[in-house]
Amino acid sequence: MFPGSARLARECKMQNAECRNHRVLRRFLFAFCILHFAFLLTACRQKMANQPRYDPLEPSDFFADGMSARPRIPGTVARGELAVDPIVATGKVNGQDVDGFPIPVTADVLNRGQERFTIYCSECHGRLGDGNGMIPSRGYRHPSSFHTESLRNAKTGHFFDVMTNGFGAMPTYAQQVPVNDRWAIIA
Repeated sequence: MFPGSARLARECKMQNAECRNHRVLRRFLFAFCILHFAFLLTACRQKMANQPRYDPLEPSDFFADGMSARPRIPGTVARGELAVDPIVATGKVNGQDVDGFPIPVTADVLNRGQERFTIYCSECHGRLGDGNGMIPSRGYRHPSSFHTESLRNAKTGHFFDVMTNGFGAMPTYAQQVPVNDRWAIIA
C-alpha cells in the first residue's frame, strides 16, 4: 500500500456516508413537503357556504337594536335603485333628441360648463369651438366646428348623445364627465 492510502480510504468512506445521509435527508424532506401540501389541500377546503351568516331581517344579539343588518346611511343610494330622470340621463324622449335643457341653466351652470369644456373639450375642439385645438394640430383628425349651421341648429340632445356615446373619431366621455357636467358643457 502506498503511504497515506489508509487515510484516503477512510475519507472516501466518510464522504460516502455523508452522501448517503444527504440522500436520505433529501428524500425525507421531499416526502414531508408532499405530505404537508396534501394536508393543506384537504384541511383548507372550507367552502364559503359553510360560513356563519344571517338571513335578511333575521334577529341578532350582536347589535343593540337586535337586528342583524344595519340601516342605510342617509343620502346613499343602493345599486340599481337610482331614480334618474330619463331625459337627464339620455338626452332623448321616445328615442328622439331633446331640444332644450332638463336642468335649470344658471350662471353657476354656465361657469361650470365653461370650466369643464376647457378641461375636457378644448384640447380637440379649441377654446373657441372651431375645431382647431392642440390635438388636431398634431395630426389627429379635426373635429367639426361648432360654428357651422348644422351644429348651430342641432338639438341639445344631439350634443349630449355625442358626449355620452362618441361620434366619428370622438370617443365616449361618459366615464370622465358626469351627466350634469355634460349638460353644463352644452349650456
